[in-house]
Amino acid sequence: MPGISLKNGLISYYGNPAGYTEKEKAVVDRIFQNDELSEWLKSRSLTPQWTDGVMERLLAGERLGGIETAAPLKNVRIWQLKPDVDIHMKFIPYEEMVRKFGEPSPEVYRIAYDGQLDTNDLEAIYARCNVNHPPGYNGHSLSMSDVVELYDAQGSEFHYCDRFGFQKISFESPEQTQTMGMSM
Repeated sequence: MPGISLKNGLISYYGNPAGYTEKEKAVVDRIFQNDELSEWLKSRSLTPQWTDGVMERLLAGERLGGIETAAPLKNVRIWQLKPDVDIHMKFIPYEEMVRKFGEPSPEVYRIAYDGQLDTNDLEAIYARCNVNHPPGYNGHSLSMSDVVELYDAQGSEFHYCDRFGFQKISFESPEQTQTMGMSM
């Protein structure tokens, strides 16, 4: 049995689903990052993109790669309330936050994580940032009152972590809102 193989766009590393190909790129789980696999990919003119969680997604039966309709992965920022904010702002549902303190504003938040995860799915991001923090994560487990930002070159989407699920929010600073209001 060969150590590394490529069949139907799927890369196998010693019997383990390690990644998949997309045109001249190979999306490969970071746990397999080593010289042997890097050289093998290079010999096939494939540029590696080392990404967390690829093997798990392949094992779960997700169809990856080669799907033109698949949305590209966005970067993820996790915003958490600063330690010095009013304690009553923390860990509350969106509706209560707005009623007592107004719309969430970046001025009272700090960035606990900024990077790329293996998904754009908010529930999967919640699970990942709640149980198994990615490298570079510097905060408490993802909880109510935190904000998840999905962003790319086209812009950002902000989602407040609510009691159940997420609430899409604008997450603008007061200056941005006032400037927008004056221009009308």
